[in-house]
Amino acid sequence: MALTGIEIFKLLAKTNCKECGYPTCLAFAMALASGKAELDACPYVSEDVREKLAEASAPPIRPVKIGMKDQMKTIGGETVMFRHEKTFFNPTLIAGLLTTAMSDADVDAKIETFNKMQFERVGLNLRPEMFAIKDADGDAAKFAALVKKVMDKSDAAIMLMSDKAEVLKAGAEVAKERRPVLYAATADNADAMGALAKELDLPLVAKAKDYDALADLTSKLTGMGLKDLLLDCEHRSIKEAFQDQVVFRRAALVPKFRPFGFPTVTFPCEMTDDPMKETLYAATFIAKYGGIVVLSDLVPHTVFPLLLERLNIYTDPQKPMIVTQGIYPINNPDENSPIAITTNFALTYFIVSGEIEGSKVPTWLLIMDTEGLSVMTAWAAGKFVGDAVGMFVKKSGIEEKAKTRTLIIPGYAAAISGDLEEELPNWKILIGPREASHIPAFLKSL
Repeated sequence: MALTGIEIFKLLAKTNCKECGYPTCLAFAMALASGKAELDACPYVSEDVREKLAEASAPPIRPVKIGMKDQMKTIGGETVMFRHEKTFFNPTLIAGLLTTAMSDADVDAKIETFNKMQFERVGLNLRPEMFAIKDADGDAAKFAALVKKVMDKSDAAIMLMSDKAEVLKAGAEVAKERRPVLYAATADNADAMGALAKELDLPLVAKAKDYDALADLTSKLTGMGLKDLLLDCEHRSIKEAFQDQVVFRRAALVPKFRPFGFPTVTFPCEMTDDPMKETLYAATFIAKYGGIVVLSDLVPHTVFPLLLERLNIYTDPQKPMIVTQGIYPINNPDENSPIAITTNFALTYFIVSGEIEGSKVPTWLLIMDTEGLSVMTAWAAGKFVGDAVGMFVKKSGIEEKAKTRTLIIPGYAAAISGDLEEELPNWKILIGPREASHIPAFLKSL
């Protein structure tokens, strides 16, 4: 039976050394109890205590770290079935497929597209993170050369795919600094693949055709001393593959079935030749519950919506999406350009900024921190009222950038105009449209 945070705390050394990454031993104990931390992070745990805490300290789904060039990505580690119960923490990695059968020109083009595929949203850089590099002919030298090209020309995380341990080893030796994933161990090659993964200390995918065989395989691999595993049940129809994701997550969380307590890898690229269906399948696995999603190609019009879906799913539902308070120049404004203001609720910002950009009118957009509330909600909560808005405008620095002393406020906040005129006596307050779609016509009329 799992221990509570207090029960775990009583068994710890209580040094509050912070070496585990938590400020106190109590905080560490609470993280252990909820599956967010690992006991190995504490350097002062005795073997006797370690044995007692083994079950309580192990996350139900093991977090697995995979390297990019300058950062580590984590998959797995989730503690709930549904994000509204708490939140999801470690986003699905989106990977493109490269094979040794591709021409050099095709590989170079795909890497170049990968490097350029970065989108700015809510102050975040959204992008795919990974390449799955597949051996097509068993040529270890050719495979290693392809891996080296990806290493040299991109910062991508890497999954190495071959049924031959010697081929995987050749690629892994080249990419070992990024901690690539090895794909895959099966019942036939488990000994060789397990030994390779253990030798190089790399994550390994366990692949089998049914649940019983997969449970036996992961049990064998963990018995060899491997901890960082991923799951693939080989099903390539959307119905069965989706069922696999739910079964694995539920088995790991509810009865805490350890053989399935690992993140998964999914292959929409092997399920259909239709690019649209492939994108829909990928969207399914991002929602439930893929750790890695492998696409046949990374193209902006399919990857961008997947990145937005992932952003929404892996954003804490109890915290509003916000943008940073400040001054946002749109359409290259100058000192005579109009000045508008709104709240820092992300949806409000993107709608308003998009309409301003579409108007082609150079404009200064002031974004005020209202703790992520929309205009109406922020006004009702007393966070977007005359005195607060006036104080923000004075301190924002906009008076140093623009000679304009006309401030456009949202139509839904018309009630604050009187108080705002008192706070900003040298300014003219204009009430903008209530609907964002009317913003372009309003700006053009000024």
